[in-house]
Amino acid sequence: MKGFIENIFKIQKNNTTIATEIRAGIATFLTMAYIIVVNPLILKDAGMPFHGVLFATVMVSCISSILMGVVANLPFALAPGMGINAFFTYTLVGGGTPWQVALGAVCISGIIFMILSSWGIREKIVAAIPLHLRYAVAAGIGLFLGFIGLKNAGVITSHPATFVTFGRPGIQQLLFAFGLIITSILVYRKIKGALIIGIIATAVSMWGTSHIYALTGLTPFASLPSEYVAYPDTSLFCSLNIGDALSLSLVVPIFTLLFTDMFDSISTFVGVAEVGGFIDRTTGLPHNVGKALFVDGFATFISGIFGTSSATTYIESAAGVEEGGKTGLTAVIAGLLFLPFMWLSPLLSFIPAVATAPVLVLIGLFMMHPLSHINWKDISQSLPAFVTCLMIPLSYSITQGIVWGFLSYTCICLATGKWNELSPTLIAIDVCAVIALIV
Repeated sequence: MKGFIENIFKIQKNNTTIATEIRAGIATFLTMAYIIVVNPLILKDAGMPFHGVLFATVMVSCISSILMGVVANLPFALAPGMGINAFFTYTLVGGGTPWQVALGAVCISGIIFMILSSWGIREKIVAAIPLHLRYAVAAGIGLFLGFIGLKNAGVITSHPATFVTFGRPGIQQLLFAFGLIITSILVYRKIKGALIIGIIATAVSMWGTSHIYALTGLTPFASLPSEYVAYPDTSLFCSLNIGDALSLSLVVPIFTLLFTDMFDSISTFVGVAEVGGFIDRTTGLPHNVGKALFVDGFATFISGIFGTSSATTYIESAAGVEEGGKTGLTAVIAGLLFLPFMWLSPLLSFIPAVATAPVLVLIGLFMMHPLSHINWKDISQSLPAFVTCLMIPLSYSITQGIVWGFLSYTCICLATGKWNELSPTLIAIDVCAVIALIV
């Protein structure tokens, strides 16, 4: 067995051990395990069954992480991406697209993803988009997730005059605050699995408090399930509608799925590789990046088939790298650890939305960091970035934020005479943005 593992992952050549790789895989899994609960809860708002999305989340995470380890021999784990699932639910499906068609769009974006990765076009597209717009999109999605978290917790609510307002204080808001404080402390102390521990702690507090309500004659607001395990729900497998996804109205949403996944994975590859020290200094990209990008695209492709939003490489993979993970065995271990949770959907489905709200807020916080790289004194950078960040949460649409960000950047470049910054690729993106507005 050792010889077999050595032949695939080159353990000795990478100056590591099997025990170290296993420990690193466990660390990676613990830091990203929250997606098992959070992703089904978000896609549930799209009208999709919780149990079916949980099965899809587990299978996509398992298969794609194992493939990343075996094919690219890199310690990068994959799962349905935060931010992309928000776009899928609240923009694509929320805008009137049936979720079956939206899954078809995910599948198509994965096919395009693999083609672009094979031809090396993907890196050219990324390079054509200014850095400050990439940073702004990430931060805008972060604000969007934070907004959704606060809404799910009842901290903010709708108002006929001011659109949104502070929600009436109550026990659920207090439990949200408790969860946010506890999870923040765990993150600050760099406890492995801080986010998933925070979800569990908040959920247990809610169940306990609700039980006390019941004992005092008040109406309980959360309860434990009658059963804890069940056979996996495969109802979403192959439920996608590719035919209707091949329409003009979905050109821009497909591009947005591709665009968001593109930036997620490229930035993650580079960031995690820097931590682990396996960057090719000639190209500035990780080793085996071509294979890694192809696997990332394949992960998006099977996401549509299994029944979830697009998968992407997780920045939480850095936790495994920090534990000493240097090979694909780390990713394989992380992927295998997802499998047992496909039988726990009854238990996980009873985790209240308020319990995951603190995690959404903290993930939004993590995604704000790129704003520090923007030159806010240069209005040609700051205005498009600000428009992007502002439009995503306020329009409740990632697409609108991206569209207006690109168009405002193009307009300000034309107005200030910076024609040379508008590449043909960027102009093509602007055309897609205009189509999005017309459609």
